[in-house]
Amino acid sequence: MDFRISEERQMLSDMLRRFWGNDPMLEARNAAVYEAPYQVPGVWAQLAELGVFGAFLSEDEGGFGGTAEDVVVVFEEAGRALSAEPLLGQLLVMRLLAGLGRADLLEEMVAGATRGALAFAEPALSVDLSRTAATAARRGDGWVLNGRKSAIYGGPGADVLLVTARTDAGLGLFLLRDAPLIEAAMVDGGGIAELVMEDLAAECLAEDAAPPVEAALDLGRIALCSEAVGAMDMLTAMTVDYLKQRRQFGRPLASFQALQHRVVDMVMEGEQARSIVIRAMASYGTPDQARHVAMAKNLLGRVAPHVAEEAIQLHGGIGMTWEYPGSHYAKRLVLLDHQLGDRRDHALRLMRMCAPDAGAVSRPVTARTPESQTA
Repeated sequence: MDFRISEERQMLSDMLRRFWGNDPMLEARNAAVYEAPYQVPGVWAQLAELGVFGAFLSEDEGGFGGTAEDVVVVFEEAGRALSAEPLLGQLLVMRLLAGLGRADLLEEMVAGATRGALAFAEPALSVDLSRTAATAARRGDGWVLNGRKSAIYGGPGADVLLVTARTDAGLGLFLLRDAPLIEAAMVDGGGIAELVMEDLAAECLAEDAAPPVEAALDLGRIALCSEAVGAMDMLTAMTVDYLKQRRQFGRPLASFQALQHRVVDMVMEGEQARSIVIRAMASYGTPDQARHVAMAKNLLGRVAPHVAEEAIQLHGGIGMTWEYPGSHYAKRLVLLDHQLGDRRDHALRLMRMCAPDAGAVSRPVTARTPESQTA
């Protein structure tokens, strides 16, 4: 089987690598992202000029891509560059709006003039949308929302917020503008937000939107797994380069067999991760989508933090310093496990799919994971 990407997608990958692939961009990122607006000034507009957001939509929807493979290409390069741009929120909202035929908003989002974010998670909810506690009720000619949403990726600075809430018909999808968000930085510097809703007026996009929301979230999980693959590639390459240069006992560290074996393990885990991302990407839109996406998210949640830990140990003290890029890649890899459900959430998701009668299997409700912590 030929796993090479098409010529058009290779051009997109090369363009993004030229755009992002330089040290000054990383320095600018670390200087900007730990406080509002949690992204490097000007980069969002440049990405729009390059047509990156068009990769999230098909030609019929106003873009030039729209497949899982297009998304994987963009997010892998974002992972290699350690980009803090809120691409995940933009992707999720664009896919949902495309399904609803909102060409007016999509045109603005492709141009970069409008940013979006999806509010679906709650303090006791990470992957099982049937447990959504937020509610929506009719009030006159409109709708009002009540409840709390957490872990809204890309929420700070978003112009459009899509919110899931329980209706009489099922899981509804609602649109908010100028939402009263509580903003903060994640441990890796990206922006995140929470939303408390008390009779908050909203526009109803769909009274039952569970399948489209599930599909969008699975595409977001594939994107995050691809981002982890790109970050793992970069961190492994940085580790190999460091071991070749650093000398101990008169020899390069790379000459010690025990360290070589540990690096080989990092490379193998990276290739295993890439393979399962390709499998999930190929399954998107098929009956195997949910199972393969959960498998990929569970595997990446295990190997990405391990690669991060190995890289820090092989670097020694310098691997934990702010000035060294490796420490920031390590933080991002650890956090990626917790976004859109962590390894345990997706292990339980797989158990439910493999044993439908195991509805009693659940994960204890605990305080949310590091995605809600501030730097």
